[in-house]
Amino acid sequence: MELIHTVAELRKYLRGVPNNVFVPTMGNLHEGHLRLVEEARPRGACTVVSIFVNRLQFGPKEDFDRYPRTLQDDCAKLESIDCDVVFAPDEAELYPEPQTYTVHPDSIENILEGAVRPGHFRGVATVVLKLFNMVQPRAAVFGKKDYQQCLVLQTMARQLASPVEIILAETVRSEDGLALSSRNQYLSAAERAEAPRLYRVLNEVADAVRTGTHAFATIEAEAMTELERHGWRADYVTVRRRSNLLVPRDDDTELVVLAAAKLGTPRLLDNLELTI
Repeated sequence: MELIHTVAELRKYLRGVPNNVFVPTMGNLHEGHLRLVEEARPRGACTVVSIFVNRLQFGPKEDFDRYPRTLQDDCAKLESIDCDVVFAPDEAELYPEPQTYTVHPDSIENILEGAVRPGHFRGVATVVLKLFNMVQPRAAVFGKKDYQQCLVLQTMARQLASPVEIILAETVRSEDGLALSSRNQYLSAAERAEAPRLYRVLNEVADAVRTGTHAFATIEAEAMTELERHGWRADYVTVRRRSNLLVPRDDDTELVVLAAAKLGTPRLLDNLELTI
């Protein structure tokens, strides 16, 4: 496995391996990330994983400085599953000058996660496009746990005529249903025992929708009350169209239930697709 820190080194190495598949990460890798790499490996001649904590996608009161940097451990995990290249630039390498040109997603950046974290998706889209230009992959793999992010990046690639195929991988869960996330490590023992409730609530909402009710606002309010009754601070539990995350019409059949809520310090995200 090659560990590369500069764009020049990366381009030199990949010049002879044009058929590569890319997995962008911020490091602090867990089993969910490794599944993305395993999804990528059979799809190309070379698997490239980036590890970069992107300042642009963090708000002023978020945890950029505290985000775990675990490069040595991450590389050991990636080598154990036969990753080919780890691209781990520092901030000066990725942003050698102030990033005055940025990617502004459409109105989707201002709803749900975008409303709670202003500017977040602008930072995500900008760094991913830069990484695409550096790695020049045939395809890139992202996890569905960050559902809105996936939709932002799919739309960006389509509208900017990117040749990169966006591949979405299913959310990886613990046996009790909790979606794997780097932020799970900050849960206390009691919080970890409570955390699977988020996925159970998503399933309860999905079951209610499958019965044929279109009283989405009522179902959503009941779900948030259920979480808050057990100590969560919910930002949203909502039913949306899969295609654009707008409020569903009565004739929509391809839906997704999304939730974001704090349990103690960590803020957990999850979602569940459903067809009615």
